[in-house]
Formats: sequence, structure tokens, C-alpha cells
Amino acid sequence: MHERHGYVTFKGTPLTLLGEAPRVGSKAPEFTALRGDMTPFSLSQAAGKTVVINSVPSLDTPICAMQTRRFNQEAAGLGDNVKVLVISMDLPFAQQRFCATEGIANLETLSDHRDAAFGTAYGLLIKELRLLARSVLVIDDKGILRYQQLVSEVGQEPSYEEALAAIKALR
Repeated sequence: MHERHGYVTFKGTPLTLLGEAPRVGSKAPEFTALRGDMTPFSLSQAAGKTVVINSVPSLDTPICAMQTRRFNQEAAGLGDNVKVLVISMDLPFAQQRFCATEGIANLETLSDHRDAAFGTAYGLLIKELRLLARSVLVIDDKGILRYQQLVSEVGQEPSYEEALAAIKALR
């Protein structure tokens, strides 16, 4: 498996990402992850919609929780043709509990814990931690990756303004 070292850090320590990152302008790689009810979700199920993917290490951390709450809030105003996802290595049960506690209703959480199919397809699986790197991806309604923001320090938030501008440019 392809390894990329030093693209992200955790508390300043360089980490290794597994998988090859797709290029902006290329076809977004297919992946399957688990919904909260343990049924599979594949990217192809969102065909015809703009898809926003928030990759986060764990919903049980403050920064991931803030990112998820922010995109849940933003998703409410993005329209029916935009599907917002948050994907992590958390178990589906933990994701459901988080959403219920936080009132998350405008986006869908997905778990990559079983196969790490998303993490490896997008080059976001952190080898040393078996967590996903923090990233925001925007895929257009034809399945083309139009925006990718890889946050270099795992403990920092993404640039919401940049991501939202990329989403709004496709509407």
C-alpha cells in the first residue's frame, strides 16, 4: 500500500498516511462505509448530488465535534441537492449516540472502522493511529472531486470558509 509521510502531524509529530490521494479534477474513488444502522453506504448512492465529505479522527474529540456541529448547521442551508457526510473510524453506535446527544440531523455519519475503505481510497488513513486524517472533500454531481482540504495538524479545524465557497460554487 502506498505510504505518504509528513503530510499531517499530531501534536507536531509527523505521521504516515496510507493510500493514494485522488487529484482534484479526477473521478472520486468509490468506497463503502457503514451507516448507524450497520447498513452499507456507497458513494454511488449519492450520484447526481454534490457530496461534501468531512473526514475526522473521532467524534469523541472536541475539534471533531465542533467540525461536525458546524457542518450540520451549514447543511441546513445548502439545499436538497447537497449531501453532507461525516466519516470517522468511530463505531456506528458511538456515532449515533453523538448525533442524538448533539441534535445532529442535517448530515449523515458513516463509520470506516470495518474496512478502512474510505481512508485508503482517499489516502487519509493514519498508519500510526488507525484514525482518519482531518479533511474536507467536495465532489460534484457528476462524481468529480472538485475540492480537497487536508488539515496539516490533526488537532486543528479546517478552513470552513474555503470549503463552503467550494460547495457554493457548484450550486
